Amino acid sequence: MNRYTLWKYIVIGVALVVGIVYALPNLFPDAPAVQVSSSKTGVKIDSTLLATVEDALKSAGIAYRGEVLDPTGVKVRFADFDTQVKAKEVLQGKLGDNYIVALNLLSSSPQWLASIGALPMYLGLDLRGGVYFLLQVDMKGALDKAADRYTTDIRSLMREKRIVYGGVGREQSNVVLRFKDEAERNKARIAIETAFPDLLVREQDAAGGELRLVAGLKPEAQKRIQDGAVQQNITILRNRVNELGVAEPIIQQQGSDRVVVQLPGVQDTARAKDILGRTATLEIRMVNDEPGALDQARSGQIPLGNDLFQDRNGEPILVRRQVVLTGDRINDAQSGFDSRTNEPAVHVNLDGTGARIFKEVTRENVGKRMAIVLVEKGKAEVITAPVIREEIGGGRVQISGRMSTREANDISLLMRAGALAAPMEIVEERTVGPSLGKENIQKGFDSVVFGFCVLAVFICVYYLLMGVISTLALCINLLLLVAILSMLQATLTLPGMAAIALALGMAIDANVLINERIREELRWGATPHAAIQAGYERAWNTILDSNVTTLIAGLALLAFGTGPVRGFAVVHCLGIMTSMFSAVFVSRGVVALIYGSRKKLEKISIGQVWKPDRAVVPAAKT
Repeated sequence: MNRYTLWKYIVIGVALVVGIVYALPNLFPDAPAVQVSSSKTGVKIDSTLLATVEDALKSAGIAYRGEVLDPTGVKVRFADFDTQVKAKEVLQGKLGDNYIVALNLLSSSPQWLASIGALPMYLGLDLRGGVYFLLQVDMKGALDKAADRYTTDIRSLMREKRIVYGGVGREQSNVVLRFKDEAERNKARIAIETAFPDLLVREQDAAGGELRLVAGLKPEAQKRIQDGAVQQNITILRNRVNELGVAEPIIQQQGSDRVVVQLPGVQDTARAKDILGRTATLEIRMVNDEPGALDQARSGQIPLGNDLFQDRNGEPILVRRQVVLTGDRINDAQSGFDSRTNEPAVHVNLDGTGARIFKEVTRENVGKRMAIVLVEKGKAEVITAPVIREEIGGGRVQISGRMSTREANDISLLMRAGALAAPMEIVEERTVGPSLGKENIQKGFDSVVFGFCVLAVFICVYYLLMGVISTLALCINLLLLVAILSMLQATLTLPGMAAIALALGMAIDANVLINERIREELRWGATPHAAIQAGYERAWNTILDSNVTTLIAGLALLAFGTGPVRGFAVVHCLGIMTSMFSAVFVSRGVVALIYGSRKKLEKISIGQVWKPDRAVVPAAKT
């Protein structure tokens, strides 16, 4: 009557094995480590760097527990945090400014677990330690960048409509056009109002009889651009941090113009600032190849309206200051290879406006050189300066020029991350040390253990053997919950640990319902086998209803909550599902193993069963 079929035991066995394997990495603590990565594109991460790091540590007499070389850099583990700090100072002095040496924490779990994807849970800032930043978005800067874009677009529009104008420039957040003819100014005003409905255009007569048009953003457009700037900055920061491999960062808006950034596991504030600051953009400018201009710039007299940069070989190159096209017009950037030379290259897709501008510029400058400038951390570098052979349309541009595959990947990554829509500055920063995180972990762990022990003692005393079975199901529930969180690589925070403790309390509730139902069946005279069968079957509907209603509340928290609330909701919802599996499916299988093989069962070890003083006799029918 109470026997379980083989396939159900197989399901339980597989769940236990998977749970043990994927929960196991969480038993290995994080080890203090130092991570060495490149500070700019073109710096190689290879076995030579690994050997340099090993030699520097050995020369300084610093012992380490292991080293790893991967595409992101070299990682070296140490026994304690003091040794970690000493190693950072030694390596920074040895490697110089071309490399970033950052403090980090690495898992010490065995390699065979990592090879099958069994990794520990990510820990949030409050548990693992890390850095916290509050950034202020410069709203005026967002409007200035929008004005720069409109300046370029209006200049192209005037050429397209063949409108004669004296010049175009920017004054604060407005675009100003100068004219000598009233008819041309009227044509320009109509063209701008038609092409750019977000601009408010007004006529202005300057001293000396100069005719001017002043185009500024409408108030509703300003509000939309400022709100969009905050959201774009958040997206760009998230993409940049994610692609650099920082585990589970938290980047979210606070108020109307501030952004909160939390980077768990990053102990070095300078390293975190570098991660946030390494947003790059692409600029396309024309090269100044006029005779004698480069020699004049080399002598220190840079011609007005020009900038002196260096190419990837360190050779100086003079480019015009006017930016033809910016990275704002980039839709996508992917690394690949040049179809003709088979050399690494970056393939860039431009949006509609960018494609049109690029087509016009290449058509008007055939035979001249165009510089592809990458601006990163305030420094500009000319990637390549090819000669324009013909008009280029279609919006797809290829960038190549003696770069390695890794450099192509890095450049495409930086271009995809894009430029910030508005400048940002850090108004608050703080560091949560690993020792404080360790204390939080210990407190959270103690709360779960103490709660579990109190539950286990109570349930075992009150329900005897059936209480022991319930406790075993509770253990399996905790095991499966930790394993699922590890498989999903979820971020565990203090609210998440609170949700685990709550999940244990809710899980035991299902076993209490089952055990009380079995007691009730025994109380009314059912045989032990029939009581077990009826207890599980008739308690199921109540268990399902209570868990579904609680799950709905958890899903609401997940849908509408943010930050720690969402972390609590994720663990809460997963805990409900694992508790239903362990409390009903697993415990039923254990009961079947213990009692199912007995044909004649006299009693069940389930504690005191109080029988009614008199039998209930159904009323006679009339």
